[in-house]
Amino acid sequence: MDSIVECISRYAASQPEKRCILDGKVEKTYGEYWDYIRRMASVLGTYAKSGECVVVEASQSVVYLACEMGLQLLQGIFVPLERKCVPGRILDIAVQTNARLIITDQDLVCDIPVIGLKDLDKMCSQAEPIEHYDFPSRAQEAEILFSTGTTGKPKGIRLTHGNDIALAENVKFGVEMGSDNLEIIPVPLNHSHGLRRYYGNMFNGSSVILMDGILNIKKFFKYLDEYPVTALDLVPSSLSIIFKLSKDKLGDYRDQLDYVQLGAAPLPEEDKETLCRLLPDTRLYNFYGSTESGCCCILDFNKDKGMTGCIGRSAVNAEFLLVDDQRRPVGKTDRENPGLLAIKGGMNMLGYYQDEEETAKVMSGPYIYTNDIAYMEDGYVYLLGRKGDVINVGGNKVSPEEVEEAALKFPGIAECACVPAEDKIQGQVPRLFIVSENEVDKGELSVFLSGKLEAYKVPKHIVAIDKIPRTFNGKIKRKELMSY
Repeated sequence: MDSIVECISRYAASQPEKRCILDGKVEKTYGEYWDYIRRMASVLGTYAKSGECVVVEASQSVVYLACEMGLQLLQGIFVPLERKCVPGRILDIAVQTNARLIITDQDLVCDIPVIGLKDLDKMCSQAEPIEHYDFPSRAQEAEILFSTGTTGKPKGIRLTHGNDIALAENVKFGVEMGSDNLEIIPVPLNHSHGLRRYYGNMFNGSSVILMDGILNIKKFFKYLDEYPVTALDLVPSSLSIIFKLSKDKLGDYRDQLDYVQLGAAPLPEEDKETLCRLLPDTRLYNFYGSTESGCCCILDFNKDKGMTGCIGRSAVNAEFLLVDDQRRPVGKTDRENPGLLAIKGGMNMLGYYQDEEETAKVMSGPYIYTNDIAYMEDGYVYLLGRKGDVINVGGNKVSPEEVEEAALKFPGIAECACVPAEDKIQGQVPRLFIVSENEVDKGELSVFLSGKLEAYKVPKHIVAIDKIPRTFNGKIKRKELMSY
């Protein structure tokens, strides 16, 4: 199968009565979902044709994903934007991509047609399903995923249907997905993380429950109680919220859950340990990847315990290469002699939309070159941090994550982040920001860290702040801290 929409079509023929997707308001079998997609294509076909873009404001709903699949059936290009996206950003990206339609419930004044999701749903109920169509090929462009632009100009990541299939395979085979999988996805569906877990389930012919975040913890556990949920898809910040709002309740489902998969940001070791304790027999996966090259490395940290800094083994469609700053392959690597991680595989993007210069910065030939400093050992990949984040103390490399993990074991510290600080003698030294409920004795903390870290890794500066700045999925905004 060459596209996700073709997967749905095949399963609609072979298992039409099987539950496919639900969002708390709407539930559809594979047969019903395929009929809905063809009605959606009938409506959208009056606006967009093959190769044309449609900008869609995200929603955790069946109608939103049916909109994407309807566009795939038309061989159009899906351009999702974050929920409650500011109108100016919607219009800018619509103009930039020459969009034929904007789908949003916001009131926009522009020359491009605008339809709300609710109105679109009503139009679909009155439309006849499209009867004549050709499924897209793997080489055709499927979507453009725009970054939020928090670190500069937003980049549009161009992905083909072949990319989506490769990503779906990485997810399906990486988590050993069963045919009766029923997975809760509370992650925003404009983001690559949530979309790719949906793709994995549609490729597998299994079922998904869409949730609008995890703050409605009663609804989350209601789904676990009422449905045969076998899997959870979370980002680290969502897992932290579950622990804070429900303590150890997740452990009540240890015999029900086959796996939990996490990604999009590093997972704190403390949360790993808690999850392993609560779900001792559940497969617990941490995915490494990016929007440009997703789901390419995976670790079952309930099986491979105690491997600090390890991001696992390559996924089914991924190959890794370690290179130097000039992109030349390096020989055997270890913690003291790492390289920069380069990735090859069918999930690698086409490039950045209308930006050959930025594309050349990260792509050459079949590889995407990252700024992640890593080494390999026995087939496992170990990540030290990002170039610029890794702290160079007189030639010694310090992983900020290692310092943070040690600091979080000190009583009273709720959050922390380590960044480089300039030093006249050693070039750089570690600087640690901490968040605590009560005042922490910095001298005692330094002594504590001296017992867990080599001397050059112990922070020379410790700063107490109210909150660690993070992205929505939990990544620390280190550049912001470096400017403090």
